[in-house]
Amino acid sequence: MHQQKVKASFFLTGRFYRNPLFRKTILQLKKDGHYLGAHSDQHLLYCDWAKRDSLLVDKKQFTSDLLKNYKAMKQFGIEKKDAKFFLPPYEWYNDTIASWTKDLGMQLINYTPGTISHADYTTPDQNNYRSSQTIYQSISDYEERYPGGLNGFILLMHIGTDPKRTDKFYGRLPELLQWLKKKNYRLVTVNQLLGE
Repeated sequence: MHQQKVKASFFLTGRFYRNPLFRKTILQLKKDGHYLGAHSDQHLLYCDWAKRDSLLVDKKQFTSDLLKNYKAMKQFGIEKKDAKFFLPPYEWYNDTIASWTKDLGMQLINYTPGTISHADYTTPDQNNYRSSQTIYQSISDYEERYPGGLNGFILLMHIGTDPKRTDKFYGRLPELLQWLKKKNYRLVTVNQLLGE
């Protein structure tokens, strides 16, 4: 991204912010002007996979966990007011979670459906595994198929993946960014896109 002069948005857990191994990376991302946001402290699953309206946390657990994420961000000079957008763990939530987020003065967001960019965490031993080529193709297919293409699209990818996934999609990021630029897309951070 640095070579392409592109700013991105990074939603990191409190565990990630507190991990000394990632301190240098986070400081560099902040220095480079990327948006740094919250992704929960402990990456909790908020609601049942099969019955989305069934909560697995109560409001106190949710609030405590999310505020711990922001406390971890504060050590990098990131205040809640500077990072009001919140990406829920597993990108899985319901209307109660959205309401609780709003009660804390934040805005819950999610990736735009239509591609499988978010499947870059999958590993070959999983039934839902998607290769980097398949992921890349899903993005270009969506762009071709829809009249608005990827305008206003939030494309989600993971900053890291399991070592079992040797086909790292982020290795194709320079190629993807060049392709998007050739298509005349302006690449912006989530706060620029959604107006923070």
